[in-house]
Amino acid sequence: MKVPLFDLTRQYKKMRVEMMNRIDEVISSGRVILGKNVEEIERNIAKYIGVKHAIGVASGSDALLLALRAMGVKAGDRVITTPYTFFATVSAITRLDARPIFVDVDEKNFNLSLNDVKRALKEDERIKAIIPVHLFGRSVDMQSLKGICDPYGVKILEDAAQSVGSECVVDGKKVRTGSVGEAGILSFFPTKNLGAYGDAGMVLTNSDEINEKVRMLRVHGSRKKYVHDEVGYNSRMDEIQAAILNVKFPNLDKWISKRISVAKNYASLFEKYEVDVVYPEVPQDRSYVFHQYVIRVKKRDELREYLTSNHIGTSIYYPIPLHLQKCFSYLGYKMGDFPTAEELSKETLALPIFPEITVEEQAYVVEKIKEFYNKS
Repeated sequence: MKVPLFDLTRQYKKMRVEMMNRIDEVISSGRVILGKNVEEIERNIAKYIGVKHAIGVASGSDALLLALRAMGVKAGDRVITTPYTFFATVSAITRLDARPIFVDVDEKNFNLSLNDVKRALKEDERIKAIIPVHLFGRSVDMQSLKGICDPYGVKILEDAAQSVGSECVVDGKKVRTGSVGEAGILSFFPTKNLGAYGDAGMVLTNSDEINEKVRMLRVHGSRKKYVHDEVGYNSRMDEIQAAILNVKFPNLDKWISKRISVAKNYASLFEKYEVDVVYPEVPQDRSYVFHQYVIRVKKRDELREYLTSNHIGTSIYYPIPLHLQKCFSYLGYKMGDFPTAEELSKETLALPIFPEITVEEQAYVVEKIKEFYNKS
């Protein structure tokens, strides 16, 4: 049996006709940049997330950059974030000549350690913003984070690139991630729970000022054609990617439910086979939408090699924490500064998860993991 880490083709087969019709409609119209499809997905996502504004941009990476700049982050400012995340979270900070301030993560949920955030804010009054990452689709406790940040006037940019549709509780109400901070961002990279067939991203906000600034920045700093108030970027979501997202969007909640079911089945299989791994707890609510299914294991690299030899796709998120990346060496961090992030980089392994994976494929994956540990 062959089990891919992720498979776009199964999903595409079910919606190919509608997808091709929408793409043909876009190209036939002659309007392929910032047209009605971009406007439609912006409206759909704004309503779904529960924010006033959603602005389509070229990628999730650009969404981070534009949102930070629109929030007023500038050269010399300090921004807290996690060293255990995708590179783009931190590169957006440095591209504005601001300085990342790393804090360690919680070993139970892999998200920012709120105690470490408290400590960092007490120690450095120059911190202007924080980027919490809802990692692997698991929501940060935004109620607590806001309570920590608000007294310091620290702005929050939610990196919800992996968590579209996940929920958290704020002021006694369930809200979707990306709607709590001054701004949030989404990525529509093809492997995301809602993915395009190329790069695309979105900035989310309830602020009219941030909305206007991002819309200006995404078209070279221009509010009126050929009139440039600032030096901006070429970061527009194209119509074809927006059309693809509009076809997929009505299925998002169904796909999330399926991912949660897949996660529950993995948990049952690990328990059934008595496999000695640490697997994620599946909550009763939608605070975890399982963009990735990540376990902690012994002999991680050997296990991955064994699964690969048995045609099972896996991935490591993330093999080198960002504070140890060569390009960030100027920040002065060293091995041992963030021990939990460093441990996770050596022990975590992502297993196949996507809505169309079968129970037979999942059973094969867990059987092979059990087989590995029985042999080793």
